[in-house]
Amino acid sequence: MDYQWYPGHMTKAVRQMKEDIKLIDLIIELLDARIPISSRNPDIDSLGQNKARLVLLNKSDLADEEQNNKWIEYFKNKGIVALKINSKNKQGIKLINNAVNEACKEKIERNRKKGILNRPIRAMVVGIPNVGKSTFINAYAGRNCAKTGNKPGVTKGKQWIRLNKTLELLDTPGILWPKFDDQQIGMNLAFIGSMNDNILDVTELAYQLIKMLKTLYPNVIKERYNIEGHDDSLEVMYQIAEVRGCKLKGNQPDLEKTGKIVLDDFRSGKLGRITLDR
Repeated sequence: MDYQWYPGHMTKAVRQMKEDIKLIDLIIELLDARIPISSRNPDIDSLGQNKARLVLLNKSDLADEEQNNKWIEYFKNKGIVALKINSKNKQGIKLINNAVNEACKEKIERNRKKGILNRPIRAMVVGIPNVGKSTFINAYAGRNCAKTGNKPGVTKGKQWIRLNKTLELLDTPGILWPKFDDQQIGMNLAFIGSMNDNILDVTELAYQLIKMLKTLYPNVIKERYNIEGHDDSLEVMYQIAEVRGCKLKGNQPDLEKTGKIVLDDFRSGKLGRITLDR
């Protein structure tokens, strides 16, 4: 299966971001902590040259804590300020003000030398679809000022949000990039729900996820579904279908329904804390 999704509105959104980037001091890039590299849009690097950067590993509660810490260290070694957060329960949100000041210290110092005081930092919040940008903005602002949803494509246009006297945020639509160099990246994005599920073969996707988890976390599938497990990932799907009563007419296993169960369990954290990018 070819994993690719780049609807027309994303081209328009990128065009708008190219215009807005001129007004920006800081790019706050939200990544999914389960796939910190796969969820990094390479176009943001070219768009945001010479801009201060802050990386937030969102949904860190769903990711492997040991891997979270390794990824924070990875970004630190690249000179990028990075934090792990969970926007839903506001974990890590209180640390962001200091991180913003740290990321923008050169800009703040330049302004101070010019006698420009109290000018708010303007930050653009960017990320792939369904990474939780709007939930993050609402958690950070302490009020509902950005529309949220658990599927890609909820934020359609840009929106300025004044948080306080020192910081203004620009919310932007989630964007992917036109061509994935590595199909594993596309697959990882499909696993976490950053593509439209309606264009995907859910059975195939779940099969690939099970195959991957057998290598990275050998016991999670067996423990979650109380099955014996098997070397063959398709046989594992048959076992899950049997345990969960996923049947078609004629007592045949319903692998599509089984696939949806596996993907939903992964996305919601019911399989445990999992990081796919190492």
